[in-house]
This record gives sequence, C-alpha cells and structure tokens, in this order.
Amino acid sequence: MSWNDTEPMVSIRDVYKSFGTLEVLKGVSLDVMKGEVICIIGPSGSGKSTLIRCINGLNDIQAGSILVEGQEVNDPELDKLELRKKVGMVFQQYNLFPHKTALENVMMAPIRVLKHDKEIAKKAAIELLRKVGLEDKEKAYPGEMSGGQQQRVAIARSLAMNPDVILFDEVTAALDPETVNEVLLTIKRLAEDGMTCILVTHEMGFAREVADHIYFTDGGLIVEHGNPKKFFENAKDPRTKEFLSQIL
Repeated sequence: MSWNDTEPMVSIRDVYKSFGTLEVLKGVSLDVMKGEVICIIGPSGSGKSTLIRCINGLNDIQAGSILVEGQEVNDPELDKLELRKKVGMVFQQYNLFPHKTALENVMMAPIRVLKHDKEIAKKAAIELLRKVGLEDKEKAYPGEMSGGQQQRVAIARSLAMNPDVILFDEVTAALDPETVNEVLLTIKRLAEDGMTCILVTHEMGFAREVADHIYFTDGGLIVEHGNPKKFFENAKDPRTKEFLSQIL
C-alpha cells in the first residue's frame, strides 16, 4: 500500500465499536499527521481507550475505517504483527517481565520479533534506556524500580521496535504524583524529537503544553476538537465546558 507523509499517518473515518449491546464508539473520525502529538481527553467510559486500542488492532470495529500509513487496520488479511511493528503502544499497567532486568525487557522484542542480533539489540537497548533517563537501571528488575521508572522502561521497550507512531493509554494513571512528571517529560522529549504520538490522558497541563491538537470525547462521540489555545480558552460545546470546569 503506497503512502506518503503529506497524507495523514493515521486516518480514522466514521468508526463504530460495540461490546455486545453497549455502543462505545458512535461514528468517530480524526486524522493524525506525521510528527503530530494528539491528546484525547474526556470522562471515564467515553470511548478514549477503546479508540486507541482499535488503531493497533487490539479491538476490532463494527463499521468505518482506520488507515495506518494507508493500510486498512480491519483488513482480515492484515498481519497484525506487521502493524504492531509500526504502531507502538504503552499501557497504564507497565506489563514488564518481572524476572527480567530493565535491559532484558527492552531487548526482548527486537531479538524475538525483529530477529536482531543479540549484541546489536543490547547496544540499542542501552541507548534507549539512556534516552528515557534510566542508564543507571540496566541491571535493575521491575520490582526494584518505582512505578515511574517502570513506565519509562515500558516506553523504551515500545521504542525498541522503532515504531512510526506510539499510542499512550493513560500511562500516568497508576503512578504516584511525584513520578508522573518524569514520565510526561520523557514523552515530551519524544514529541520534540518528532515522534508521532497519540495520547489518552487526563493530564491537562501536559496536553496544553505538548499537544498539537486536542479531541474531547463524550458518550462515544468526538464532541469538540482544536488546538490547545482554542480548546482550553474558547470551548464551544456545553459538555466540553462542563468537563473543563470540573478538572481545571
């Protein structure tokens, strides 16, 4: 499938998703260009996490289209593994292997999935741990690290697959307040390096500072979107205004 970077890297069109009788997404559309940082915000249960899980094929959809670099995610012929090489994901729970060190956790996928030589994978993993500010934690096991440190290892692990876009699903939600900032700073640096990022987040200060575009979801719909200045200072929809008044 040919794709060039003047087109959206991720293009979502009229997506519907239900779990049984519960309609979670009710016709969602949005575009993400290469190098953009997109923040999706909204109340619990509004479909934010479901939406980004659809982008890398963790959830299927009932109707609509999701293209990643021109490739239809819902094509039954699509190799999900190939898709997930392009689309990294960092979850709220770090999902690190507890019996492996930080370095081993970051090395695993390049060796097993990308079939990289062990020494090459090790060199790259050391560099990635340095990138997320954990060069001194190579030999540490997850149980010996704070939540924020574990989450930064999870980010390094996602970067090890050399993805074109990374999805972040409420990655600070389980963290202590003092470790939230170290994770947000790591994501901010990735954004500054040009990584395309799609974040579900409730960190409004971060969204205001880092996002190119903010989408507000409620009841499975995108209610409002805009650049941070327009969104925070000039929200139009009553639902957006009410949500912002509760959290700001």
